[in-house]
Amino acid sequence: GAIGRRCHMPRTRSVFSSYDPEHDDDVTRRDWLAEEFERHRGHLRAVGYRMLGSVSEAEDAVQEAWLRLDRNDPGGTDDLRGWLTVVVSRICLDALRRRKARKEQLAGSWLPEPIVRTSTDPEPERDTLMADSVGLALLVVLESLSPAERLAFVLHDVFGVPFDEIAPVVERSPAATRQLASRARRRVRAEAPEPDADLAVQRRVVDA
Repeated sequence: GAIGRRCHMPRTRSVFSSYDPEHDDDVTRRDWLAEEFERHRGHLRAVGYRMLGSVSEAEDAVQEAWLRLDRNDPGGTDDLRGWLTVVVSRICLDALRRRKARKEQLAGSWLPEPIVRTSTDPEPERDTLMADSVGLALLVVLESLSPAERLAFVLHDVFGVPFDEIAPVVERSPAATRQLASRARRRVRAEAPEPDADLAVQRRVVDA
């Protein structure tokens, strides 16, 4: 994949939290970015799944985020996770808007893609944790929200992203973004099933 292809770039010592000239001579900025990206991949996949309700679409969004990082290094190291979360969120928002446009043209409704674990899955605990926190019925409720409402709710209520960081993604003020999340929260509380019951169903899907 793209991450597996390494290229040598001039050293930027300031990006390394523990630079050791005797051991890190072959490490490049892109190597470091690739390692950091892999460290955050699980988090980014979780954001994508909650936003899109599809494991495959979430993986696509994460891969697109890597391509954007590879093309446009934001510089620094203070909050690469936050930068990547915003990038994945923008990708997912665009995907949701395209999905909404397709749904308006086609009959039928979209259903979430359940997480299916196989015996060869190298990270079964990853998908189990994801399934434990996102029930299928909840994903159906999230699908009823507008793309901007869904993004505001998922990023703030699930991942704790501040409204002032979400606002530029949905192109609204922080106050308006707070209202988006509030409307979404009321909808979820009114329509989502009891969490324990929904998670029991999802665990059966994962353990099947």
